Amino acid sequence: MSTMLLLNGPNLGILGRREPEIYGTDTLADIEQAVANEVSGQGCRVLSLQRESEGDPVSAVHEHGPDSVGAVVNPGALMIAGWSRRDALASYEHPWIEVHLSNVWAREQFRHESIIAPLASGVVVGLGVFGYRLAARALLYVTGAVR
Repeated sequence: MSTMLLLNGPNLGILGRREPEIYGTDTLADIEQAVANEVSGQGCRVLSLQRESEGDPVSAVHEHGPDSVGAVVNPGALMIAGWSRRDALASYEHPWIEVHLSNVWAREQFRHESIIAPLASGVVVGLGVFGYRLAARALLYVTGAVR
């Protein structure tokens, strides 16, 4: 069975409680389940990791990267200044999709540029939890797991 990485950055572990008017009421566990449901019929399992710091997700890319088929990545605020995550994703040999629950371009100016987006196979923003499902489906398509 193939493994898809689901990497979430700082503050995403408190989804459901964190600014529900922006991020909705779904929890990270809800998102993980939605992504798992989206890919399970294609013989793919999801390995999910969320941490409040930058180091663990970087280690996860290095540790699980060779055994995975791709990744869905919500870097959270690390999209702005997560240079070590950017470097880890630059060396990741598989396609990956950047995803954000909210429309970052409709928000504060400092959220308008992602340092990792130029490396991504695609970017999905502003569609809430459905955006994660779309990213996972797109990743299956890009990796050739589904046509």
